[in-house]
Amino acid sequence: MYSYLSAEERVAPEHPLRAVRKVTDRVLAGLSKLFAQMYSEMGRRSIPPEKLLRALLLQVLYTVRSERMLMEQLDYSILFRWFVGLNLDEPVWDVTVFTKNRERLLEADVAKEFFRLVVAEAQALDLMSDEHFTVDGTLLEACASLKSFKRKDGDQTAPPEDPGNPTVNFHGEERRNETHVSTTDPDALLARKGAGKEAKLSYSGHVLMENRNGLIADAEVLQATGTAERDAALLMMEAIPGDHEVTVGADKGYDTKNFVEEARNLNATPHVAQKKHSAIDGRTTRHAGYAVSQKKRKRVEEIFGWMKTVGGMRKLRHRGLQLVAWMFTFTAAAYNLVRIRNLSTAIAAAKA
Repeated sequence: MYSYLSAEERVAPEHPLRAVRKVTDRVLAGLSKLFAQMYSEMGRRSIPPEKLLRALLLQVLYTVRSERMLMEQLDYSILFRWFVGLNLDEPVWDVTVFTKNRERLLEADVAKEFFRLVVAEAQALDLMSDEHFTVDGTLLEACASLKSFKRKDGDQTAPPEDPGNPTVNFHGEERRNETHVSTTDPDALLARKGAGKEAKLSYSGHVLMENRNGLIADAEVLQATGTAERDAALLMMEAIPGDHEVTVGADKGYDTKNFVEEARNLNATPHVAQKKHSAIDGRTTRHAGYAVSQKKRKRVEEIFGWMKTVGGMRKLRHRGLQLVAWMFTFTAAAYNLVRIRNLSTAIAAAKA
């Protein structure tokens, strides 16, 4: 027996991915000129970048833990084939070829441009505020074991009894970023979430959230230094378009004299949560907008929760600052796509 049903007919009209694909197709159309510059007309045919990005988007949205598993699911899932744009009888790509082609997108910094166009889609739908924002950061556990965190001078007390998986005793040894480095991921630094917490090799991920609907306006990844949160916040605030005054909410970690002064130099009113000896006073906190910012800023935790639980950012799968930043930015774009779909659906239902 033969079946003449296409993948388009097998996917339900009300499936959530349909709305996501409509926005994604418009964004990819905006990247066509960039793709044309990246790919040569000579040589063997490579994976179309539009299909590659759609596949990576599925990996984020469906929490597929590896690219090998992504290729496996793409092989038998009608839904995945439809979203990527593959026919039902079309062979999937070899995982090594897929990874090599993804590296080409990394070199062109496609994730930043993809994210920018997703934000432009949200702005066109009037879903984002351009006046009120929130900044925050979170630690991203690196794809590296603490066993790989070794002295930079190479001085080892004794040779391991098992070179493949040595037993390491860290008790009594002072391990610092100044004297040690990970042999697996040199960009990862030892950091802890707070006093009493265990230190892990980590990166520091940051977002700038607009306060109207909780969409991500910007994203940055830095090494997990003690000042990374405030440094990244200032970078993202400086990139806010326009020269109008804005408000920026933040938690107590941002309540420092230097951060408050730099924020005001950037024409941003720092609505930071106050410490006992705060860098802001009643001239800022007396306004009703301060209380609103303190209420809205808690929504940024929803972003980090989604990116870690669904987007796979809780335990990183990639190594190196550049690749980690690429995946973090791309995951932020995926979060925005889901939010745009949900908000558009809610608006359409309210008008009906």
